[in-house]
Amino acid sequence: MFTKKRKIGRTISQLKPGDEYSSEKKVEDKDILLYLGFTNDANPVYIQHDYASRTPFQKPIVPHIMLNGYISSAVSMHLPGPGSVILDQNLSFPKPLYHYGTLKLKLTLEKIEQKEHQVSISVHGRDEYDDTVVKGSLTVCPPYPWKPVTHDTGTFENF
Repeated sequence: MFTKKRKIGRTISQLKPGDEYSSEKKVEDKDILLYLGFTNDANPVYIQHDYASRTPFQKPIVPHIMLNGYISSAVSMHLPGPGSVILDQNLSFPKPLYHYGTLKLKLTLEKIEQKEHQVSISVHGRDEYDDTVVKGSLTVCPPYPWKPVTHDTGTFENF
């Protein structure tokens, strides 16, 4: 898996303002349990119905960092795609996403900074009731194009 040459996403020259990516993900118990097991996060507002029912949330919520993970995956797999790196993010979570909720995620490329090799992407995530559960912006470094091995001087100095 790690030795196979992978396809890269869209390079900065292939992107344009207005490019979009949308997805939907229903968050199941297994997703939350995998996250909680991986991070050892035992916050009762995520998993205990009796505790969550006594909070303003009324029922268990999806951890916000999980929503962040779905956003990161959308960037690294779709817009711009493999080879991309998130450099900066500013996200807010106006309402919670509840267990068994559906995250409707939309990323929109807003601006391209050729000189800095960066793009600005807006993030908007809604639940199944069209309430905003995450919004914000990202600064992303799109993938660099593949260069032939012989492109760099000194690559084959030992031969």
